[in-house]
Amino acid sequence: MKGIILAAGAGTRLYPVSMPISKVLLPVYDKPMVYYPLSNLMMGGIRDILVITNEEDDPKFRKLLGDGSQFGVHIDYLIQYVPKGISDAFIIAEEWIDGDDVALVLGDNIFCGPEMQSLIRSAIEENEGATVFGYRVDDPERFGVVEFDADMNAVSIEEKPNKPKSNYAVVGLYFYGGKACGLAKTLVPSDRGELEITDLNIKYMEEGRLKVKLLGDDVRWLDAGTFDSLLEAGNFIKDVQTRTVKNVGCPEEIALKNGFVTKEEVIERISKFKDNSYQIYVKGICGIDTLKTEQSKNGIL
Repeated sequence: MKGIILAAGAGTRLYPVSMPISKVLLPVYDKPMVYYPLSNLMMGGIRDILVITNEEDDPKFRKLLGDGSQFGVHIDYLIQYVPKGISDAFIIAEEWIDGDDVALVLGDNIFCGPEMQSLIRSAIEENEGATVFGYRVDDPERFGVVEFDADMNAVSIEEKPNKPKSNYAVVGLYFYGGKACGLAKTLVPSDRGELEITDLNIKYMEEGRLKVKLLGDDVRWLDAGTFDSLLEAGNFIKDVQTRTVKNVGCPEEIALKNGFVTKEEVIERISKFKDNSYQIYVKGICGIDTLKTEQSKNGIL
């Protein structure tokens, strides 16, 4: 399966902060926001990744992520010149996808929890059409909302409904089979001129090939697209990392665990930068005790 990070939005909800830089490159505590969706794809074992961005921000993403080799993955880039909606990603990327199964994650969506890797891997392994995740929210009218029957089968999905039929939002992590590009081409733009991801999911639902997996209490989902949610996301990540002494959304760590890179490769790259809490963490998972190293340099040991 291939993976797409959609990071092409104008970020108007974060103006003026997002005027000089894509919101997906803004920091969420100790790392750029794009590290979190990138880590989610890597958790699933996905190594062939496409970043779709706008023309202005394309060079900035390339500078940050390069070709992905530092994380043991391969990253390509395409540009969405006109914001036409999430489903437009499959039309832009049709040649790149080349009929393969594909996961799409929104650049400003953050998922955190001990079950995320198993949830992502099961979605990849069990997908027979389309698999999406549902998350219980207090304000469903802001999202695409899924309605279930008594057996928890999805029977309707509505985009930002005035009267939501459930409290379950469809979040920004989607898994599709090889038909996604063809189906995306059949969509009609919504009233706001976009090819809605909800309409693509409805196509799969009408074919009886949409699976909705519910994210439980052990998973936290954050849409970091507003001032409040961006601050909340940063504070949440800081709190989790302080309590657990484990980093959230660290691609170097995921690459090591999955065998994408060696410790020597990570150390060679990370040693080029000055130490901060993130660099020290990465060196720690590679077996380098930064404190002892500094003490040795200073003649203390």
